[in-house]
Amino acid sequence: MTNAAALEVWPGKAYPLGATYDGYGTNFGVFSEVAERVELCLFDEDGTETRIVLPEVDGFVWHGYLPGVEPGQRYGYRVYGPYDPTEGQRCNPNKLLLDPYAKAIDGTFDWNQSLFGYNFGDPDSRNDDDSAASMPKSVVINPYFDWGVDRPPQREYADSVIYEAHVKGLTQTHPDIPDNARGTYSAIAHPVIIEHLKELGATAIELMPVHHFANDSTLIDKGLSNYWGYNTIGFFAPDSKYSASTTPGGQVQEFKAMVRALHEAGIEVILDVVYNHTAEGNHLGPTVSFRGLDNAAYYRLVDDDKRYYMDYTGTGNSLNVGHPHSLQLIMDSLRYWVLEMHVDGFRFDLASTLAREFYDVDRLSTFFELVQQDPTVSQVKLIAEPWDVGPGGYQVGNFPPQWTEWNGKFRDTVRDFWRGEDASLGEFASRLTGSADLYEHTARRPVASINFVTAHDGFTLRDLVSYNEKHNEDNGEDNNDGESNNKSWNCGVEGPTLDPEINALRTRQQRNLIATTILSQGVPMICHGDELGRTQGGNNNGYCQDNEITWIDWAGADAGLLDFTATVSALRAAHPVFRRRRFFNGRPVRRRGSKGVPDISWFRPDGSEMSDDDWDSGFGKSVAVYLNGHGIPDLDARGQRVIDESFVMCFNAHHEPIEFTLPPAEFGKAWWPVLDTATGTGETEDTGVVKAGAPLHIEPRAMMVLRAVQ
Repeated sequence: MTNAAALEVWPGKAYPLGATYDGYGTNFGVFSEVAERVELCLFDEDGTETRIVLPEVDGFVWHGYLPGVEPGQRYGYRVYGPYDPTEGQRCNPNKLLLDPYAKAIDGTFDWNQSLFGYNFGDPDSRNDDDSAASMPKSVVINPYFDWGVDRPPQREYADSVIYEAHVKGLTQTHPDIPDNARGTYSAIAHPVIIEHLKELGATAIELMPVHHFANDSTLIDKGLSNYWGYNTIGFFAPDSKYSASTTPGGQVQEFKAMVRALHEAGIEVILDVVYNHTAEGNHLGPTVSFRGLDNAAYYRLVDDDKRYYMDYTGTGNSLNVGHPHSLQLIMDSLRYWVLEMHVDGFRFDLASTLAREFYDVDRLSTFFELVQQDPTVSQVKLIAEPWDVGPGGYQVGNFPPQWTEWNGKFRDTVRDFWRGEDASLGEFASRLTGSADLYEHTARRPVASINFVTAHDGFTLRDLVSYNEKHNEDNGEDNNDGESNNKSWNCGVEGPTLDPEINALRTRQQRNLIATTILSQGVPMICHGDELGRTQGGNNNGYCQDNEITWIDWAGADAGLLDFTATVSALRAAHPVFRRRRFFNGRPVRRRGSKGVPDISWFRPDGSEMSDDDWDSGFGKSVAVYLNGHGIPDLDARGQRVIDESFVMCFNAHHEPIEFTLPPAEFGKAWWPVLDTATGTGETEDTGVVKAGAPLHIEPRAMMVLRAVQ
C-alpha cells in the first residue's frame, strides 16, 4: 500500500459533494450522519490502495482537497461507524463504497461473499472480508467539454413526438454503424440513427436508464443480465457499459458528444431515471454504497424492525425521500444532468414512490415542492410513470400541474378498442381527445397525456397483434414473470404464421395502433422498433435478455410500416388540429358568413350525430369524429390566430366492413382521404374527393382520415 503521508491533504470544502476537479486538484465531499471517521481510498492502475482520512466534517459532510489529483483517478470510501442492523445501522470499513455523487464509475462487480455485510446463510451475522478487489471504483472526471453553440431545442410539448429507446437495443445490429461503436452513446449520435429519428418525425429520444447500474448476480448466474438497467447505483454517472471509450471517465465526454449531436439535429434528450430505489436491494443485498454510508438516511426502513426495508418498487428497497440529504441527492442529480450534461427532461420510473413522504402517496410531498420551485429542474420536461406497487400506487391523472404522465388508461383503452372489446367506445373517445377527464381538473392541458400503446415493458407492437399469451420461457422463471393480462389479440393464430390473411390483418392492426397514437390529442410516444415491426417472439418481459430477442433486427425491418409511421407523423406535424394546446369544448366556432359548427363533433356511421344512448349502448365499435381546424384556440409566435384545415376520422373496429355516411355540408362540402390503414396509403389521386353526406366504405378493423376540400 502506498504511504498516505506522501500526499498533501487540505481541508477543502463541504460543497459540492462528490469529486470536483478544478484544474489543479480535486475536492472530495461525502455525506454521512452516522460516521465516526471516513477514509478516502485512492487506487493506482495496478489496484494499489492509498487511504487518506478526510480531515474535516461540516454539517455531516466529510471533506478534503488533494492537490495534484487529476481526472482518471479511481477512488472509493470506507466508513467507520456503528453496526447494528436492528437499529438500521450498517457501517463496516471493510466494505469499499462507491461515491453516491460519482460522475463516472469504472469496472464491474465481482459478485462474491466480500460484497455482503453478512455471511451467506446467516443474515444476522457480520462479514468483515475486504471488498475492494471485487468492487468497481468511482472516477474523478474532467468536467470541461467544448459544447460549441449547443442550445436545447426547447420544443413545446404539443409539438413533440417521443421515441423511447434502449442505447444498445436500438443500435447493436445496424449494419451502417462501425462494429466498435454499436451499442454505445456514439452509435446514438451516428448519422444513420439521427436520420432515422428525423424521418419518423421524432423530436425527442427517451433513453432507457443510462445512470450506472449493477448487473444482478442472480441473473449472471443464469447466463442472463440486467438489460433494461432499472438497477441504479450511480445517479450522476453515465454507464460505462454503453461507452466506446476505454479510458476511465471517457463515457462522460462521449455522452456529452451524443447530446450535442442530437441537439444539432433538433432532437431533445430525455432520460428514464430511477430515483425510487437502488441496486443494493433488501436486507440480503450487498453493501456497496448508500447502505454502508448512512443506511437510515438513504432508505425507508420498517419502523418496528429496522433490519428490513420498505419496498414500494418490488426491487427490495425504496429511497427515503423524507430525508433532506436523500432529497438533495435527487435534486443535485437532476440539476447536474440538465446543467452539465445538457439533457432536456426526465421520465421518472415508478414516480408514485417519490410521493410517499410518509406512507400514502401525497401529490404535495416535499419532492414535488422542490421540483416546483427549482428554477432549473422545473423548466425541463417532467414525465411521470404514475404508479408503483405499493397501496394506492396507481395515480394516473393525479400528479401536479407541472407534470406530464404516461397515460396507462390510453394504452389499455386503445388496445381494447382495436381488438373489438365491448363498452370501450366512450372511453376511446375520451382518450382520443386528450383525456380531459384525467387532466383538466388540475388545470393541465392535453399535453399532460403521454399517449402510448406499447413501451419497453410488455409486448412490442408486432407481438401485441401476434400473441394472446406471453412466452417468457427464455427468462428462466417458468413463464411466471411478466404481465399476464396484455389486452392483446393474435388475430387468429398464436405466433408466426404463413397465412396471408392473418398477416395482412396484423399489419393493419399495427397501422391502426400507430395512427391512433400519433393522431390523438396529447404527446405520442413510439417504442423503438415498433415502426420496423420488431418482435421479441412473444416475450413481454425482456428485462434480462441482452441479445437478439430484444435488439432491433435492422435487416428484417418492415419498410412499409416505417413509411406509414413517417407519413402519419408528418400529417400530425403539418396540422395543428391534431396537436391542440387546449381541450375541445364542443361549442360552435364562428366563421365568416356562417353560423359556425362545434370544434368537435361525433357521428354514428349513418352520419347522424351521436346521442347519449349511442355512447352508452355498450356494443358500438365504429364512430366518426369531426375536428374543426378553424376552432384551434392557439396563437402563433406573432400573436396571429392559428387556422388549420378540418378533418374527419372514421374508426371501424368491427370485424365487418361498414358504409359510413360523411357529415352534412355544414361541416364541409367535400373531403379528400389522406390516410387509410386498410391499405397503408396516404393521400392519393386514386381515391378521389368524397362529397358531404356521401357514403364511404371502411374496411373491417381500419380507420380513414379525410381532409376538408376548400
